[in-house]
Amino acid sequence: MPLAHPLDDGAAVLDRSVAKTAAGLGRDNRAYERLMSPLAEHWEILAAEFLKPLLHLPRHPLRLARFGWQAFQSASWLATHWFADESARALFAGLAGHSFLRLEQRPSAAFGLVLGMLAHAVGWPLPRGGSQQIANALAAHLRALGGEIQAHTRVESIHQLPLARAILLDVTPRQLLRIAANELPVSYRRKLERYRYGPGVFKVDYALGGPIPWKSAACSRAGTVHVCGSFAEVAASEREVAEGKHPERPFILLAQPSLFDKSRAPAGKHIAWAYCHVPNASSFDMAERVEKQIERFAPGFRERILARHVSNCAEMERTNANLVGGDISGGAADLRQLLARPVLSPTPYRTPVPGLYLCSSSTPPGGGVHGMCGFHAAEAALRDCFRIPPSRIRG
Repeated sequence: MPLAHPLDDGAAVLDRSVAKTAAGLGRDNRAYERLMSPLAEHWEILAAEFLKPLLHLPRHPLRLARFGWQAFQSASWLATHWFADESARALFAGLAGHSFLRLEQRPSAAFGLVLGMLAHAVGWPLPRGGSQQIANALAAHLRALGGEIQAHTRVESIHQLPLARAILLDVTPRQLLRIAANELPVSYRRKLERYRYGPGVFKVDYALGGPIPWKSAACSRAGTVHVCGSFAEVAASEREVAEGKHPERPFILLAQPSLFDKSRAPAGKHIAWAYCHVPNASSFDMAERVEKQIERFAPGFRERILARHVSNCAEMERTNANLVGGDISGGAADLRQLLARPVLSPTPYRTPVPGLYLCSSSTPPGGGVHGMCGFHAAEAALRDCFRIPPSRIRG
């Protein structure tokens, strides 16, 4: 099961089946089906559209337009106009909370719709053995094709790089300015300097003596749990973060992979990780508030903790320089920066320097586990530098 959202009197559950999810939402049964069934049914068409820059000629304009009028609303508007009861509203709040936006802000609804659609269409899978296995598989494939990987070398300037027809940089605008500023036109540099980063995250990794003792059994069947309670509580938490505050009751995104992948922990033991949103570059220790919030819905949680590792915004950025101020999304994902990411262009991956491309989550479609920023940047480089037409690129 992809997701559970505990409430004080139970839990809202997002199952792979739209109908099964809707059946657990009481009066909102039909409303949820009307909202999510068309999205899940046509997810491949829709994903092909919104995993591109917004400035493109759609292949399915009517289908995209039907999705778009809902997606460009705020999560607050959609939840209150579409649902009558707290369970469905809270479930949607948690989905929309992945946006790092205030839930009263457009287009926060888009994130809720897309994540809900994908949970129904393909699930929220957990990589067996940990996320590192994805990187290992990609590296092995590259080497099998004759590619080479050189790590542990800090690049201070693009002039350190070997001569190449195309260079793709998986960096955010701040790093691009640092390593290539002298090569970039003033007008482009100014646009990059105006690029805005979003809230950061405070993350805790847990080693546990047993599974998390959720009050609602449904939470023990879900790979991901959104911990915060009602729609109003999630909205308040995200609003406080946007105002530069640290919520007393934070919205927490929690994963419990060892329930489904026994390779993640020793026999009889478990792991979990949880993070909440905080103001960018925050150094505030949220561990007590995070654990208090989890304990609220899982009494006895603290007694299961064997060890913890805490990462504040500075630690996140030290681990990965792209996580500027702890921002894991490569920049704020408000409407302006969905259109201009990092600049307004049908091909925002291309920089003014011939052969130099940006391929990070600071380009469309933004943060997420999809790889499409790199795909589109590579496609642009193959067209520009190697004169390979899209028909050959895509097979």
